[in-house]
Amino acid sequence: MHSYDDILYETGEGIATITLNRPDRLNAWTAAMEKSVKQAIAAAVADDDVRVIILTGAGRGFCAGADMDLLQSIKVDESEGAWEDRELARATRGDGNDFKSGLGPDVSPHYDGRFGYLMQVRKPIIAAINGPAAGLGLVVALYADIRFAASDAKFTTAFASRGLIAEHGISWLLPHLVGPARSMDLLLSARKVMADEAAEMGLVNKVFEAAHFMENVRDYARHMASNVSPRSMAVMKAQVWKSYYQSFSEALATGDSEMQKSFASDDFKEGVAHFVEKRAANFSGH
Repeated sequence: MHSYDDILYETGEGIATITLNRPDRLNAWTAAMEKSVKQAIAAAVADDDVRVIILTGAGRGFCAGADMDLLQSIKVDESEGAWEDRELARATRGDGNDFKSGLGPDVSPHYDGRFGYLMQVRKPIIAAINGPAAGLGLVVALYADIRFAASDAKFTTAFASRGLIAEHGISWLLPHLVGPARSMDLLLSARKVMADEAAEMGLVNKVFEAAHFMENVRDYARHMASNVSPRSMAVMKAQVWKSYYQSFSEALATGDSEMQKSFASDDFKEGVAHFVEKRAANFSGH
């Protein structure tokens, strides 16, 4: 049983829920939180009973970005490259975890850095954005596969208003989600965006009323955990993230190859059987 700092971790109904847990600081990101999130993701990956991972925040916020004490501790006279070296060390220091899916195309060469492992995880990750998501908090949410927002959630890149720049791959992630023009708007202005606008521009998949937010997110996650093949989800997640580095012909060839592998899987047999027999699915993930 792991002991976690600055997060809560619970499982049930095929879902692992990771809750950023510094509600008095709007769940501002810390080094301890980062380490715990990575440990919790590893635990969820290793748990065969977990089919879906939800990442959310305690209290009224999702994540207000990097803790200001951390930002204030950065030395202005650090030599060129020192910041990058320190962050790379933080991302890659030996934790013994290998997040490569083993199903579908290998995406690990394309997604590295502090949070690239989230793309490598074979299980779908849902960011349940229950409140403000700013700066690093928004970056982390963009690494999720699916994003839902509470109706009172707010979003801001924040970097320009702190004298900083687009970090940790957001300059790549954001344009792929909302396009270059909207990305320029969000990055250069650092303005606040409410949930409805975030949905309209494609920053989040859907907005749920705040009063029933987690209930709706869990309903969606339960559907994934109960009714669809874990193997299929793993392969398709890898296909989508890989496709950004493929031509259409390459993506087509990957799909053809993976379809043949699917025909030989236990989950394919179960997918046909439960449909024909008109019963609930019982997928094994194999």
